[in-house]
Amino acid sequence: MSLSARQLALATLDRQLLLERRRLDVAEAVRRVCAVQAQTAASPYLALWNRVRDFVPEDLDAAFADRRIVKATLMRITLHAVHAEDYALYHAAMLGTLRSARLHDRRFTSTGLTRTDADALLPRLAAYLARPRTGAEVEEEVTGRFGEHAHRVWWALRTYAPIHHAPTGGPWSFTLPNAYLASTTAPGATSPDVPDLPDASDAAAGVQRLLLGYLRAFGPASAQDFARFTLLGRAVITEALHALGDQVVRVAGPGRAALFDVAGATVPAEDTPAPPRLLPMWDSTLLAHAVPGRVLPPEYRPLVVRRNGDMLPCLLVDGRVAGVWRAVAGGLELTAFHRLDRAAWRGLTEEAEQLSGLLADRDPAVYRRYGHWWDKGLPGVESVIVKA
Repeated sequence: MSLSARQLALATLDRQLLLERRRLDVAEAVRRVCAVQAQTAASPYLALWNRVRDFVPEDLDAAFADRRIVKATLMRITLHAVHAEDYALYHAAMLGTLRSARLHDRRFTSTGLTRTDADALLPRLAAYLARPRTGAEVEEEVTGRFGEHAHRVWWALRTYAPIHHAPTGGPWSFTLPNAYLASTTAPGATSPDVPDLPDASDAAAGVQRLLLGYLRAFGPASAQDFARFTLLGRAVITEALHALGDQVVRVAGPGRAALFDVAGATVPAEDTPAPPRLLPMWDSTLLAHAVPGRVLPPEYRPLVVRRNGDMLPCLLVDGRVAGVWRAVAGGLELTAFHRLDRAAWRGLTEEAEQLSGLLADRDPAVYRRYGHWWDKGLPGVESVIVKA
């Protein structure tokens, strides 16, 4: 039996914990959804608020501080929050992409330095990052070896080296200037273990682990979908699919692309209701598939995804993007791209009231720097301000 487009959307929402909030530890919730987009400091908090029942932001503060969840550059060369036990393999999977994206870039090649020059700094960098250091401090350390090129060398290394962001304070754990920590240092350790760069077998195992995590969180999905989520190449993905054997099965879907899923996974029935949600900026649900129409109608994509790549915080109604939201003085402004019925507005309003409560204790003006997109005009049909 072939799955419908509606079932694929519901499967994504179900696995992303967006059909029903679950009572989960925050680290387990992050693992369940594979990874949480963390390009802005607030987004992991808002993502988990949408997914975890009775979410307590202090729990996420603690998970970052205890390094049960780490924030690092991974998929799509973008910051993500991932379960600490997944980080090493996810990093191994992505290292080739991360490293090439920086060491082939003119900003690095123009220095005249080689890959070997940059890689040679990794052990020294890991030792230096046995405790948190600011970016400025690391750059000063790198200057001792590379002088005038230190800024560009650090720009490359902070993307592909096995390091993660260290919490720097509220309201969202990473609000102050970035600090970094060697990801190979265990909590409480006095010095880091400094491994060699992952070899081909490490990378292959990492891609397999990441692919399984992705399918559990976003499947059924195609190889092209996984490539979109990660920026990994086709050959690497094909090899992982073959290596996983019967852990992955093919599923029939509405399009021509072959769909894959983890063995034994289920998909909701077509008539399953989808509750309203207020997604954060760059929510992974909208970035995980090659065809964004799974939950983002194509006609709304230009309104939600701006020309420079900013992805606005979205309203979900019946499992589809129906508009955007932003913080305004005294509450949240909800803007719908088409007319919604009373039940939809009632559900969105209830969500907005609860989110306003969370923001009031943290940052009532969340995402303030992106307000210019509203100032430039959004073709909303209806707009409502929900008071905090």
